[in-house]
Amino acid sequence: MGTKKALVCGAGGFIGSHMVRRLRAEGYRVRGVDLKHPEFSPSAAHEFVIADLRLRESWDALLDEGTDEVYQFAADMGGAGYIFTGENDARVMQNSAMINLQAAEFAVLRGVQKIFYSSSACIYPAYNQEDPDHPNCSEESAYPAAPDSEYGWEKLFSERLYLAFARNYGLNVRIARFHNIFGPEGTWRGGKEKAPAALIRKIAEQEDGGTIEVWGDGQQTRSFLYIDECIEAVRRLMEGSFAGPVNIGSEEMVTIDEMAGMIMKIADKRMTIRHIPGPTGVRGRNSDNRLLRAQLGWEPTQSLFEGLAKTYKWIEAQANAARWNISAPAAEEVAIAAR
Repeated sequence: MGTKKALVCGAGGFIGSHMVRRLRAEGYRVRGVDLKHPEFSPSAAHEFVIADLRLRESWDALLDEGTDEVYQFAADMGGAGYIFTGENDARVMQNSAMINLQAAEFAVLRGVQKIFYSSSACIYPAYNQEDPDHPNCSEESAYPAAPDSEYGWEKLFSERLYLAFARNYGLNVRIARFHNIFGPEGTWRGGKEKAPAALIRKIAEQEDGGTIEVWGDGQQTRSFLYIDECIEAVRRLMEGSFAGPVNIGSEEMVTIDEMAGMIMKIADKRMTIRHIPGPTGVRGRNSDNRLLRAQLGWEPTQSLFEGLAKTYKWIEAQANAARWNISAPAAEEVAIAAR
């Protein structure tokens, strides 16, 4: 059997760039595509193409006959400050839907053996996530549909799009609903960062005894999955026969204030939390991994604290590098020496 060929869409982003590394390590021939190169390290792809995946001509040029697998991570997305204000709804829906319409069609036209689509926990109904202590995010609870954002509606539409192409045209699809993936080399500033990165940045940049701001009352609940576990789950899904949709996330649910406390402990800092108005999304959300365990025979094992510690080290180096105007590796060396 020859070397497998994979196309990773959104390879300049957080999850996509990590997937490129994993596929290279497994011996795949990898082509990456995005509107931008990865921000924090060179891509591991054999070939990296800058292209607009909303356009048919991009797919026509990129997706070769004989491509074994496509990993579709490309989307217009960000954290709560980007998704839940309502200011970016039309852009989010149009850009992501256009990408997925092209991806599904060209995967069929080119005879792709298998395609992965990264959906989101944001597809789950807001009415099942009003109790922060007992949210319901089992896969079958997605209907009757009532996502809490237009981002969630587009993700749910695209799930149905890929499944329709599977029924009508034989597309071999795998779908996962991601629950708050975080880790090194993710966006950590600029407005599109998610809660773990935002809190880590705030705490890393503040002196011991300082104050950080948290949107809402801090009692909204979430679960967060470290990037390495996400990549492992996706690869297991692609290697198996189950199409999904399936949750890929952690069942370790915490409040946002509890996560801030974990990060303070990692940083060895005591800080005051000031709660301020801001977009928070649903009141409670937690991955339900029963189907994941049943179909993949696997579940995450790393604790949130372990993942936060690794991510804190990386973001602290980035923040220090920006502050001191030096490289991130040099900033990490200085931080280690100062401890």
